Amino acid sequence: MSTISPGDYAIPEPAFEPAPEHLPGVHPAPTSFWRKYIFSLDHKVIGKQYMFYALLMLVVGGLLAVLVRWQLAWPGKPIGFMGKLFPEGMPNGQMLPEFYNSLFTMHATIMIFFAIMPILIGAFGNFVVPIQIGARDMAFPTLNMLSFWTAVPAAVLIIWSFFVTGGAAQSGWTSYVPLAIVQTRGQTLWALSLLILGLSSLLTSVNFITTIINMRAPGMTFFRLPLTVWALFITAILLLLALPVLSGALIMMIFDRVLGTTFFLPAGLVVSGQPWRNAGGGQALLWQHLFWFFGHPEVYIMILPAMGITSEVLPVFSRKPIFGYRAMAYSMLGIAGLGFIVWGHHMFQSGMNPLLGTTFMISTMVIAVPSAIKTFNWLGTLWGGNIRFTTPMLNAVSFVAMFVIGGLSGIFMASTPVDIFIHDTYFIVGHIHYVLFGGSLFGAFAGLYFWYPKMFGRLMNETWGRIHWAITFVTFNCVFFPMHFLGMRGMQRRIYDYSQYTHLKGLQPMNQFMTVSVFVLGAAQVILVINFFLSMRRGRIAGPNPWRSNTLEWQTSSPPPHENFTGQVPTVYRGPYEYSAPERSDDHWPQNEPPPGVGTAAGAHG
Repeated sequence: MSTISPGDYAIPEPAFEPAPEHLPGVHPAPTSFWRKYIFSLDHKVIGKQYMFYALLMLVVGGLLAVLVRWQLAWPGKPIGFMGKLFPEGMPNGQMLPEFYNSLFTMHATIMIFFAIMPILIGAFGNFVVPIQIGARDMAFPTLNMLSFWTAVPAAVLIIWSFFVTGGAAQSGWTSYVPLAIVQTRGQTLWALSLLILGLSSLLTSVNFITTIINMRAPGMTFFRLPLTVWALFITAILLLLALPVLSGALIMMIFDRVLGTTFFLPAGLVVSGQPWRNAGGGQALLWQHLFWFFGHPEVYIMILPAMGITSEVLPVFSRKPIFGYRAMAYSMLGIAGLGFIVWGHHMFQSGMNPLLGTTFMISTMVIAVPSAIKTFNWLGTLWGGNIRFTTPMLNAVSFVAMFVIGGLSGIFMASTPVDIFIHDTYFIVGHIHYVLFGGSLFGAFAGLYFWYPKMFGRLMNETWGRIHWAITFVTFNCVFFPMHFLGMRGMQRRIYDYSQYTHLKGLQPMNQFMTVSVFVLGAAQVILVINFFLSMRRGRIAGPNPWRSNTLEWQTSSPPPHENFTGQVPTVYRGPYEYSAPERSDDHWPQNEPPPGVGTAAGAHG
C-alpha cells in the first residue's frame, strides 16, 4: 500500500484538435454568454450548475442543523443575532418550539431533496453519464436545461417559506397528516416546492433512461457500462415509478389545505379544542402509505448513485478489476425491485395487521442481501490490491464503512418488536444519518474529488483534501454514533426540550458533545469550499487522465471539448475495469483501446 499523490499518475497531455463543426452529429459550440453558461444545452455545464446549486443548499441545510443542535445542547439559551433574522420564530434570540419544529423539518427536506439528490443525480449524473457511454450529449438537451431551471424556483419557494407569516413547514420532512393540513402557509409552499422539484426530477429521469438505452457508443453493451451508469440508470427508473405517487399525494394535500377537500382528514378532528371546519371521510393513514411508497425507494434513489461512485473509485485506486461486476449490477437491480415492497416497515406502529407487518419485516430483511453482496464485493476489490490512499479513495472507503454501520442498524429496525421500542427515537436519527450522510455524502465527496480534474482541468489540493476527509470522518462519528445510545435511553426525535423529562435529564452532556462536534464538522466543510474554488485557478494541471482510469471520460481532454470527443465517438472493446491485466505491461487498459492487431475500423461495430 502507498500514499502517492495524483500528480504521480500524471501523463503528458496530448494535443487535442478542436472538433470539426461539420462532422455528422456535431453542432457548433454556442458563443453568447447566456447560451454558454446560463441557459446552456451542454450536459457538462448543466452538471456544474446542479453542483453549485446543491453545494449552496448543502450550506443552508447544514446551518439549520447547527441551530437544531444548539437547542438540544443548551435548551432555551438565546442566540442574540437570530432575533433580528427571525423575529417571529426567535424573539430576542430565544427559540420557540414552533420554530424548532420548522428547523428540523426544513433541514431534512433541504438536505434530501435539494442537496443530496441534485449533487448525486443532477451534477455527477449529468456530467459523467454521456461521456462514460460515449455520447455527445443527453438525448434531450433542451429538456435537460429545462429540468435544471425547473428546480431553481423550487429552491426559491422552500427558502421563501421561512419568511411568510407563521413560518416554514413544521410537520417533519414526512409531513404527516392531519398535522400538515392544519399548519401555517409555509406548509403549502413546502408542498408546492416539492411538486415543482418532482417535475424536474421526472424530466431528468426520462432523459437519463433514453440516453443510456439509445446513445451508447459502438461496442458499449450493457455489461460494459461503468457501474456509475448502471446505478444512475436504475435510479432514474426508481424516480420515474415512485415520484408520481408522491406528486399525487402532494396535490391531494394542497387540495385539502386550499380547496377544502378531505382526502386525509378524518371525521371528528379537533384542533385547539375546536372541531375542524371540513373534516370527515378522509384517512390519515392514506398519506403515510402514499408517502412511504415513494419514501423508501427514495432512500435508494439517494444511496444508489453513491454506490455507483464508490464502485468506480475503488478499482481505480486498488488497480484491480471490480470484484463480481455482474453481481454488482444485478444486486442494484435487486435493491430497486425489493425497495418497492418494504415501505410498511415505517408504519409498524400504525396498528397494521400483524400478518401484514410480518411480510414487511421479512422483505426488509431480504433487501439486506443485495446490499451485503455489494459490500463484500467492495471488500473483495480492495483485497490484495495495490491501494493508493488518495482523497477520492479515502472518501469511498469511508462510504463503505459508514454504510455498513447504517445498514446493520437497519437490520435491527426490520424486526417489528425492536422497531416498536426504538421507533421515533434518536436511534432512528442515527441510522438515517449513517446511511444518508455517512453514505450519500461521503460518496458525493469521493465523486467530487475524483471528477473535479475532469470538470475543471485542475487537481484539487491533495493535502487539504485529506485534512478535510480526516476531520469530517472523525467528527461525523462523534455527532451521529452517540445518537444510538440516546435512542436506547428513550430520547425521542423531534423533541424541543428533553430536559422537561425526568428520565432524559442526564443526557445534556452527551448532547453538548455532539453539538460541539457539529461545529467542528461544519468548519471542516469550509476547507472543502476553499479548496474547491482556489483549485480552479491554482490547482495543478490535471491532463486528460490523472488517475490512469479506463472509462471513456478519461480518454478525452480535461475539461472535455464541446460535444465531448474530437472526431468520431470512440469504439468500446472491453469492460470498464480491466486493471492489472496479465497480458498488459501497463496496469490499465482503456475501454477504447483496440486489442493487439485490431484496427479501429475492424472494431467499429463492436
